[in-house]
Amino acid sequence: MVAQTQRLQAALVRFRPLFDEIAAGTVTREQRHELPFVEVEKLRDAGFGRLRVPVEDGGFGLDWPSFAEVLIELATADSNLPQIFRGHIAYVEHILAASPSERRSRWIDRLVGGELVGNAWSENGAAAVGTNATRVARRPDGTWRVDGRKFYTTGSIFSEWIDATVDFDGETVTALIRRHQEGVEISDDWDGFGQPLTGTGTAVFTDASVDDDDVEPFTSRFPYQTAVYQLTLLSVLAGIAAAIERDTVAQVRARTRTYSHGSANRVSDDPQVLQIVGELTATRATARALVLDVARAVQHAADVLGTPETEDAVVAAELGSAQAQIVLTDLVPRAASRLFDTLGASAVRSGTALDRHWRNARTVSSHNPWIFKARQLGDHAVNGRTPVFVWAVGESKVPAGSASLQS
Repeated sequence: MVAQTQRLQAALVRFRPLFDEIAAGTVTREQRHELPFVEVEKLRDAGFGRLRVPVEDGGFGLDWPSFAEVLIELATADSNLPQIFRGHIAYVEHILAASPSERRSRWIDRLVGGELVGNAWSENGAAAVGTNATRVARRPDGTWRVDGRKFYTTGSIFSEWIDATVDFDGETVTALIRRHQEGVEISDDWDGFGQPLTGTGTAVFTDASVDDDDVEPFTSRFPYQTAVYQLTLLSVLAGIAAAIERDTVAQVRARTRTYSHGSANRVSDDPQVLQIVGELTATRATARALVLDVARAVQHAADVLGTPETEDAVVAAELGSAQAQIVLTDLVPRAASRLFDTLGASAVRSGTALDRHWRNARTVSSHNPWIFKARQLGDHAVNGRTPVFVWAVGESKVPAGSASLQS
């Protein structure tokens, strides 16, 4: 515990000046739609991509609660950036959870050297749910090729590698595809109203090459991966909650105009305004506490991996991440709207960019819809059914109005 505290403090000392620099340009980047290539490069150079890698392997050795603290602070500075690293974070965990091998050692070296991994698991075409239109196949000379199109390729435009789910003879496998090669094209065509700078666009693969040992069965992924993916998004929401509190406090302190029917001569003394600020403070604290609770569950799952405790630990981490998502999906967007109740109409002018907090929180909350998780949590509580923790999206396999999907 003492070692983790020291490691966390060392990481924060290292990264906080960079986070402050990132925060200073957040509004301008979003207003100009400037992807944060420079900021990602600075984070890479500072070692952000190896925070979870053990110290003896050249990383910072942060456990999940410590890492979550860093993610929240980065999200407070710019909510786009932790999401950009989401695929990388999950792939680092996949490597750390793997058994010792030449491939694992090679990838540790790549990660410590600063190479980043983006994500390409989703498609927005007509592929049936649970399948991939993107395919990997053997060339006549025995090498691998990938062909197809992916969307929601978060982080890939900034990365050296793309972690893609692809079809191989009717089965889902993963392929690690080199980003900078002929046959790979990535577009910044993500047009969501929130998280606009995550590079969540289209990737097209045309006879793209993959190394032989970078094609793996999907079933080889570490079992608590869904909780890790969700924990990253929860950290983003907690960071947004902190930014909401920060910006509201700054605006209320600076406000000199008041209303004749207000409750005090100064806005900063108005008890109704202060009540709302207190609610926003509570939301920030609740979000952080929930994230750290999930991070502890994820760390336990990592600690007991491969033991008889694995299944129970994985279920606890997955259920905990779903519970936190349900709560924060409600609390954080609501806080992003409530901040305007503390201010006047001037706060909605585009120059303040305060609307970005709601747009970003609502967009993050739309990942892996919470309503289905809430149903599954209820089914687990009442009927003892453990949900399947890997989902897919695609065209329905059954006609409209026929049998529904089960838990």
